[in-house]
Amino acid sequence: MSELNSALEHPTYNYKVVRQFAVMTVVWGIVGMLVGVLIAAQLAWPALNFDLPWVHFGRLRPLHTNAVIFAFGGSALFATSYYVVQRTCQVRLISDKLAAITFWGWQLVIVSAAITLPLGLTTSKEYAELEWPIDLLITVIWVLYAIVFFGTIAKRKADHIYVANWFFGSFIIAVAVLHIINSLEMPIALNMFKSYSIYAGTVDAMVQWWYGHNAVGFFLTAGFLGMMYYFVPKQAERPIYSYRLSIVHFWALVAVYIWAGPHHLHYTALPDWAQSLGMVMSLILLAPSWGGMINGMMTLSGAWHKLRTDPILRFLVVSLSFYGMSTFEGPMMSIKTVNSLSHYTDWTIGHVHSGALGWVAMISIGSMYHLIPILFGRERMYSISLINAHFWMSTIGTVLYIASMWVNGILQGLMWRAYNQDGTLTYSFVETVAASYPGYVVRVIGGAIFFSGMLLMAYNVYMTSRKDIEPQAAPAVAGAA
Repeated sequence: MSELNSALEHPTYNYKVVRQFAVMTVVWGIVGMLVGVLIAAQLAWPALNFDLPWVHFGRLRPLHTNAVIFAFGGSALFATSYYVVQRTCQVRLISDKLAAITFWGWQLVIVSAAITLPLGLTTSKEYAELEWPIDLLITVIWVLYAIVFFGTIAKRKADHIYVANWFFGSFIIAVAVLHIINSLEMPIALNMFKSYSIYAGTVDAMVQWWYGHNAVGFFLTAGFLGMMYYFVPKQAERPIYSYRLSIVHFWALVAVYIWAGPHHLHYTALPDWAQSLGMVMSLILLAPSWGGMINGMMTLSGAWHKLRTDPILRFLVVSLSFYGMSTFEGPMMSIKTVNSLSHYTDWTIGHVHSGALGWVAMISIGSMYHLIPILFGRERMYSISLINAHFWMSTIGTVLYIASMWVNGILQGLMWRAYNQDGTLTYSFVETVAASYPGYVVRVIGGAIFFSGMLLMAYNVYMTSRKDIEPQAAPAVAGAA
């Protein structure tokens, strides 16, 4: 309530662009997760790969990846970073026009990707499939984003730079460097979309996974840790447990994460020393990652009882649990002997979605539920009951998804390495696909439940935005303090 009053008393803040990005976070979340459910269903029931080439799994899978990471996750990062930098620096964004350009420019990037990817106009690089005109547009928008964010920090009224801004700032700088270096390419002709990477062979693979893993490390980790360090204390109404630990967390993460990419290339043509370096750095990453997770969890000291009645706080805290689990599983999977079992299997897919659904999506959803009432001048969301239902749908959907992929992955890894006494393979590849079928069906169910929760969120956000609708009170909880 105090934050709402403060927002209304200080009209100097630019909440328009924050509101735009927040609404689009929900919209793109629905779109991206709908495509995700569709491609999961296509793997379970191949007949859903219709004759039209632009709706095949191979075309829709990169569309899903871009929609959930850059459209949903990117919009959430823009919204929260623009909000947090204004609140913590106590000044308006340095330029409303540049902020507006970043909004419309980012939506143009997303729509362009949604058109070109199904048409097959891609570079074929993981997480970076977009062709060179779109890559150039991304670069321009990202530079403007950096100008707005760091320009606002430069004119701050408070001497102190709150730790959330350190994480947002590092994510902005790192993603700019990653995108530019990985996207260096030579167009065939200026009037054509097609281009080729300036790197070749093993070097191209190394640059790709330097980009790919650090897109995870900075876009999907550092940026969302910026959310965590602001919204968890705000929702819990407690100061961050240890500011000193947050700074150690920041510098350790920044120093180590950038080296971890080679663990995606175990048992390939990449030199063995580079593979081992990636593995060692990945193992070291466990310490700062869990330091940040513990810092967020311990912020609830003295406020754990709020979890019984506050589903928004539940979203934020459970996302931290998934962050801790994913950042344990990742280093474990980087160990060469473990990787020999897990790589190329559905275990990797389960790990990715443990982070994507459990950490990224749930911290984003919790942050949006905190922000939306403030941005629309309301005391709270329209329905706390719907938030509670959404929380359980998200949690159950995520658990079904990752558990099915864990089982599938271990099953596939063991079947692939099974040999007969004469040295021949015990199982054919198609037998492993058939054995994976139940897991694929469970994944569709889990994804559909998670997607349905996003529909509840959209309805709740719409009703909250209507001034003529009174918010619904939360139901009484038995035994609540």
